[in-house]
Amino acid sequence: MNTKVFSTVVCLVGLSAFQLNIAHAALPTAIAQGTSQAQSASFDGVVEAVRQTVMAAQVAGAIVELNVKAGDAVKAGQVLAKIDARAADQSATASQAQVRAARATLDVAAKDFARQKLLFEKQFISRAALDQAEAIYKAAESQVAAQIAQAGAARSQSDFYVLRAPYAGVAADVPVVLGDMAMPGRAIVTIYDPSSMRVTASIPQTVALAATLQQATKVELTGVEPAKKWVVPGKVTVLPTVDPNSHTLQVRLDLPADTRQAIPGMFARAWLPVVGAAGSDGNAASRVFVPALAIVRRAEMTGVYVLDAAGKPLLRQVRLGRAGEGVIEVLSGVSAGEQVVTDPQAAARIR
Repeated sequence: MNTKVFSTVVCLVGLSAFQLNIAHAALPTAIAQGTSQAQSASFDGVVEAVRQTVMAAQVAGAIVELNVKAGDAVKAGQVLAKIDARAADQSATASQAQVRAARATLDVAAKDFARQKLLFEKQFISRAALDQAEAIYKAAESQVAAQIAQAGAARSQSDFYVLRAPYAGVAADVPVVLGDMAMPGRAIVTIYDPSSMRVTASIPQTVALAATLQQATKVELTGVEPAKKWVVPGKVTVLPTVDPNSHTLQVRLDLPADTRQAIPGMFARAWLPVVGAAGSDGNAASRVFVPALAIVRRAEMTGVYVLDAAGKPLLRQVRLGRAGEGVIEVLSGVSAGEQVVTDPQAAARIR
């Protein structure tokens, strides 16, 4: 080979190796951290309203007035809907008329009883006639009481045709439209109190919670702006029962009253401090964590780029454990102290 050509090839090879080393050096990396200390673990949860009420019909009838739609704010006592109450109103009017008729009958019986007492005192009538007049008076008195009670029941039933908000809140669902037929038990409006929200998460019974759970717990709300993503719960309640099917227990984390970005049904994560050094594989010395940015997912393969002794990134398949705040536990595939690339796309371009 010509000496000049050979020198040119050697220079090109050397230049390529120099460029490769520069590319390797430019890759952002992080050290796989090994630890046996307690870590915060995330558990999937859901946002719930502490106070949520389904306003259902108690009587049958057509819906003639609907004053709210989904998403509207409502006040305590506000009329949400009305059901056709013409028959009930007529019944209430008839009951009031019967009360007045019973009172008139009572007045006549009272006056007659008073006259019969005067006649008895003057010995113009017998004791039997006085007892009969007294019986008529007491029967009329009882009839008035019965009619008053019946009228009260009719008025109470008339109130069933008007649905009012039990507290101030937000209308979450209105599954009916004007003119629909309301039936007993059919939902008309669902409302909830936005100032009283919580996150409920199911925790494996094998996970022990830290004694300082109240101070170390955080809630991550997904789908909201980053500035309002993290919330510190005001109260943490661990239910004292375990689900026999899933072997999990429920943890309820009450959100502050000003957490307006949380709505019922929203997905959330509860970050809880897990006591004990054992990792997800049960080995205290094998808890290895890598940055979440380093994870590569290709179809069904999950891996990370690890720098070898020459500084070249090699894709290595891994098995993942629990996700932490910005980090993920690696159960197998990476050892503590190894360098992992935090920019997988840049590592994939290096050959």
